[in-house]
Amino acid sequence: MANPKSHKYVLLRYIFDAPIVFCSYLLALYFSGIIASSENNSNNYLFTFVVLAVWYTAASFSRLYADRRSNKFSEEIIFIIYSLILFAILLSSISFFSRSFIKFTSEFFFFLLCALFILQTIEKYIIRKLLHAAIFQGGLYDNILIVGATSSALDFLDTIHRYYYYGYKCIGFLDDEKKELNETEYLGKIDNLPNILKQGTVDEVMIALDSFNSQQIQSCIEVCDYYRIKARIVPNVQQYAGASGQVNNIGLLPVINIRSLPLDKQENKILKRIFDILFSLLFFIILGWWLLPIIALAVKITSKGPAIFKQERWGLNNKKITCYKFRTMLAKEHDVDNNGYYQQATRNDPRVTKLGAFMRSTNMDELPQFWNVLIGNMSVVGPRPHPTPLNIESMHTIENYMLRHIVTPGITGWAQVNGARGETKETGSMQKRINFDLYYIHRWTFWLDSQIILQTIINIFRRDQNAY
Repeated sequence: MANPKSHKYVLLRYIFDAPIVFCSYLLALYFSGIIASSENNSNNYLFTFVVLAVWYTAASFSRLYADRRSNKFSEEIIFIIYSLILFAILLSSISFFSRSFIKFTSEFFFFLLCALFILQTIEKYIIRKLLHAAIFQGGLYDNILIVGATSSALDFLDTIHRYYYYGYKCIGFLDDEKKELNETEYLGKIDNLPNILKQGTVDEVMIALDSFNSQQIQSCIEVCDYYRIKARIVPNVQQYAGASGQVNNIGLLPVINIRSLPLDKQENKILKRIFDILFSLLFFIILGWWLLPIIALAVKITSKGPAIFKQERWGLNNKKITCYKFRTMLAKEHDVDNNGYYQQATRNDPRVTKLGAFMRSTNMDELPQFWNVLIGNMSVVGPRPHPTPLNIESMHTIENYMLRHIVTPGITGWAQVNGARGETKETGSMQKRINFDLYYIHRWTFWLDSQIILQTIINIFRRDQNAY
């Protein structure tokens, strides 16, 4: 039984889009001059309903209305852009076949897409904030039941407690042994699942059992299906971080290809490289030619030493590259101590200059790496390259660490936009970062790259607290 309040909220997202599309259409007619110049305005206004139908069709194909409350807003913006692309293709096709009935100019389409993007982004952001406020007040929680007191269950609990606005409230857990699980109420053994679901208080079941309990997992799914309760499996991230699950068929038999990577395909490599070249050129043309000299001059004025810091790091296939950054530490300081261990920057590190602290929190110290992107040893998006000493320290202690080097490193990455950056004193901190990197490698898409870039830009203005 799904949360009825959540269903009402999803319905509102559909309803609110109608006036947004109408307003965007009217604004496009006005700014393109079609209203003033057209003699048959009735056709223009009637075509509004066609535009609305096309928008909902495009949004349906792009899954714009899927529940993304637990995802970053940058992902929602990417889906708005995706919807706009489909919308533009469909509407331009319809306009071509109905050109005897109504005619639109290129200016009209430009203003329509701009208005839709701006208004849709504002609308979705307001709805998201209203949803978060409703969840904070306790009005839209989904009651979650966890099956299995495993490490993945503990990770899930930590996540929903940290990010309350995901809207999940755990009412308890089941396990064949009575255990402590982050102060969550123990509700009995796993075979007690039907009795709890009968009560009608559970909106969703999270199955966090280990994969070798396949029969027990299947049994739980069947019980959830019987009571029409949504069930999801929470896998062990450590177990699957180094694998890619692509499902293919041999006849009617499904098989899983564990080592098939998106960037193994030549067409994806070419697409990513073309994007890197165009994006870095665009950066230098719009910002780099004037911003980089100003930052370099500021570094020189505020502290003695070179403006650019060169550091050996590891790139694709462990190949050593020279990574360029604006210097953020005092020139006399070294990144390796007397014992040969890499000294990571710490919070309030005395080696970091005042200007350097600002550049680190806004990622501005990384801007010279667009040159690395242009010459091809880095990408705009990818796992962040680590200094050689840190690689040597981590490769023997962190699981699957070297797998991050099977793709070109990036200026920004999935780990960075998810807060896994800064100092990694504990093994778990570095492992978390590597798991994010491996997730990116195995699930790369052009849209994921776009989302990461957008989130990085947002983080520049928000100032990342883990960047120091």
